[in-house]
Amino acid sequence: MDFSYPVAEKIKSKKIIDLLFSEGKSVSKYPLRLVYVAHDFEENVPLKMGVSVSKKHFKKAVDRNYFKRVLRECYRLNKSLLTNHLEKKYCIMFFYQTSEKLSYQEIEEKTKLLFEKFRKAIKEEKSIS
Repeated sequence: MDFSYPVAEKIKSKKIIDLLFSEGKSVSKYPLRLVYVAHDFEENVPLKMGVSVSKKHFKKAVDRNYFKRVLRECYRLNKSLLTNHLEKKYCIMFFYQTSEKLSYQEIEEKTKLLFEKFRKAIKEEKSIS
């Protein structure tokens, strides 16, 4: 199992971010939301991921940065739930959408449920096409 989060997996391109917001589909498990789009990028990684925490909910950068770190850590430790079941390359954006300050354990639990929901959504898309 690979528990790394290398630079190649980070979304850096504004084009990809714009693509996520214009054509992306989403799944959510309160308070987390995952927007995804199938995209063929050059890097040899199955996923590219970014995180976002709303300034509307957390005015202080310290709080936003804390939750971004927690989301990245939850992804890093649980990404095998996703990568083992992907056939295409995906770009995903991970959002924390509440002003509640949940504990790390609660966020990790929700992350696992969200990843399961994402896998089911991909499976349904594949069976439709």
